[in-house]
Amino acid sequence: MPARHTHDPARRAALIAGLFAVVGSAAPALAEISQQAVRPAQPAGPRRLRLLTYATTPHLQDVVGAPLGGLSAIDFDRRTGEYLLLSDDRSDRAPARFYTASWKAKPRTVPAWTRMTALRQSNGALWPNRSQVGPGVPLIDPEAMRWRPDTGTVLWSTEGDLPRGFGPALYESRRDGNLVREVALPAMFAAGDGRNRGPRDNMGFEGLALTPDARFAWLAMEAALCQDGPIPTVSAPGGPCRLTQIDLADGHAVRQIAYGPDAVPLRPLLPGTFADNGISEILMIDTHRMLVLERAYAAGTGNSLRIYEIDTRAASDTLAIDTLVAGNYRAAAKTLVADFATLGLPQLDNTEGMCWGPPQPGGKRTLVVVSDDNFNPTQITQFAAFEFTD
Repeated sequence: MPARHTHDPARRAALIAGLFAVVGSAAPALAEISQQAVRPAQPAGPRRLRLLTYATTPHLQDVVGAPLGGLSAIDFDRRTGEYLLLSDDRSDRAPARFYTASWKAKPRTVPAWTRMTALRQSNGALWPNRSQVGPGVPLIDPEAMRWRPDTGTVLWSTEGDLPRGFGPALYESRRDGNLVREVALPAMFAAGDGRNRGPRDNMGFEGLALTPDARFAWLAMEAALCQDGPIPTVSAPGGPCRLTQIDLADGHAVRQIAYGPDAVPLRPLLPGTFADNGISEILMIDTHRMLVLERAYAAGTGNSLRIYEIDTRAASDTLAIDTLVAGNYRAAAKTLVADFATLGLPQLDNTEGMCWGPPQPGGKRTLVVVSDDNFNPTQITQFAAFEFTD
């Protein structure tokens, strides 16, 4: 969506101000209607996530000369015990970058920031911002990242620069930010017209997962390709999002599956105003099972966060299918793991990052998530850690 509010703080503030100006004396009634759509979904089985702790960071905290914010991805380096976190800053406030931090994930502890690493182009130059971008160079929008322990490199994705003809992309960089390669992707992800074919603007590769053996990566589109169906609304689920498996040895796509996102689970405070839902992150449980985080927002109501589990083997291969229509593919069946509205967090925000942290003393996994504040003072950068039961 060209002016999606979650990436535009000024638009968000104006929208909220205008919303309450219009609502006026009708606000109580509208709020009551809105709350009727906020009932959390409940998993069919036992609770699988238990909140351990959470922490927030100061707005625009300085980290080695760069303002902290826009955290769209997180991963954990077991060798060093550090977290790597990608910012979706398009080089506007500081160079496109990722941060390194340590966090004990215990009550009353906050992340300790250690480094900021600038990402670089193939020629060693920093990625340009909106005022600097030149011919043949895309304006990147970093959204997902995974640490490769086998190579000591980071995989990271960008949603692309569709207005200038660049589709979503997948890159690999060294720990120092220098580029190793751009991974070739299927032609379906090339920039189309943004209406009938190809990716939608700002709805590209939002999720990235690595298999436990580090041989394969999965890339998740936030929303359906234009030819595959619509984006979700409050009354209908969206078209299928494509999840593509990449063989990291040769950089080729080897398989692809479809995933159906929910309808927007929240109603906006003022009917007809902004509301969306889509995939914001994915994470492998094991070789074949995957967690999928759906992140929704409704103007005046807030965020909804739901994690689902899928089995990648249970869906048909869509890699060779140009347009997904009913009957020519089988989407992955999904099972609700948790609705964050039931987990005890004091506030839900724009959570976009998800990774496995260090294991719990009893051997259970720690699931860590982080929210993207969009550099907006009305939002928060929130870390949360959960005990995960398989």
